[in-house]
Amino acid sequence: MSTTPIGLPIANSNRAENPALQETLDRLNTPSVLSGEGGLGSLGQADFLRLLTTQLANQDPLNPTDNEEMLAQLAQFSQLEAATASSTSLDRISEQLDALALAQEAAASAAQSAANAAVRAAEAAERAVNAQQP
Repeated sequence: MSTTPIGLPIANSNRAENPALQETLDRLNTPSVLSGEGGLGSLGQADFLRLLTTQLANQDPLNPTDNEEMLAQLAQFSQLEAATASSTSLDRISEQLDALALAQEAAASAAQSAANAAVRAAEAAERAVNAQQP
């Protein structure tokens, strides 16, 4: 009996008889390149479930995985999903706040331009009135 890189014992004969199992294990043991906003772009719930079912299918029947350990893994995955959702929401809120700040700057600039134009118009009107007086 040998041990796979993820630490699960499997018999050598199973590997030769089940190429799909070997392909799945090879894919799971290949280092992932994480991409995306939160660095979690390539891993998802389906990957976790595949890993979990592969782990269960290949566990030693005389020494099965502890239920507490499995629940801890599920809890960690749930926390990871919640953190990813929060990160996405915060990114969206940040983009909206940036757009709001730009709109406020544009409005302030337009208000300043309008105020300057009003001052110039008032000054021109005052000069015109002064010029008409003898």
